[in-house]
Amino acid sequence: MPSQESRPTIHIPGTTSHTIAPRAVSGGREGTLRYLKAGTGAPLVLLHTVRTQAEHFRHLVPLIADRYTVYALDLPGMGYSEIVPGASYDEPAMRAGVQRLLTELDLNDVTLVGESMGAVLALTAAADLPERVRRVVAVNTYDFPGGIARSSLLARVVVSGVLAPGVGPVIAGVEPKPALRTILQGGLGDKSALREDYVDELLKVGSRPGYPIVARAVYQALPSLIAARPRYPEIKAPIHLVYGEKDWSRPSDREANKQLLPAAEFTQVPKAGHFIALERPDVLSDLLNAVA
Repeated sequence: MPSQESRPTIHIPGTTSHTIAPRAVSGGREGTLRYLKAGTGAPLVLLHTVRTQAEHFRHLVPLIADRYTVYALDLPGMGYSEIVPGASYDEPAMRAGVQRLLTELDLNDVTLVGESMGAVLALTAAADLPERVRRVVAVNTYDFPGGIARSSLLARVVVSGVLAPGVGPVIAGVEPKPALRTILQGGLGDKSALREDYVDELLKVGSRPGYPIVARAVYQALPSLIAARPRYPEIKAPIHLVYGEKDWSRPSDREANKQLLPAAEFTQVPKAGHFIALERPDVLSDLLNAVA
């Protein structure tokens, strides 16, 4: 459980908070992971986007908890998972966190659902653990150049600043609420889907000691998500690709994944942007409940 001082300001009804203990690995350690749990039924794991946390799925979890036992993970170093100094945030390191959840909780027949960065991790984790994964739903996979920088001019300026040598760590530690709100709204077709209490929660997490280092490292590691695309054809489980019509990906990016995964189901959500879990959780719940 998070400490009183680090407890989230948002509570998803029906969820309980849990942790997975840290473990030693070659050359260092992997930190404590926090996850939310709700519901009954076969296991379903939710993997969030860049710069968010398990509460990203606040509207989706109640819609699927009658059909699934839901596990919403805070990826390593994000949300209320432990920040380990010097840790890597490239795709293999973040995937290892997903694998820890599945293996240490001994989850089988798992539906993996990820959005953005989480979609890539759902796909690559499924490639690594075919015996545990039943199905993958990949929402707006973040596996193309540009990504969040396509959100708006402000996003391009901020991301470029965070990645810049010298001043990057300073810029990563400065996150005015209006700037964060504008960048996130750039991932929505319906701007009103971004709730103020959610922005406040993200800012609270962003003020954790060491979090600016994590944020910068995640942005630096985004090319590793693109590099993971060749692993998709290794996946044995059925795959459903979901894209918002107004997602940051271009039609050519989506078509490239359709060609890479010709057997995958494909859904495009009209008028929706990058954060479908915030904007159209009903679409995802209908899709998931139909195959529970």
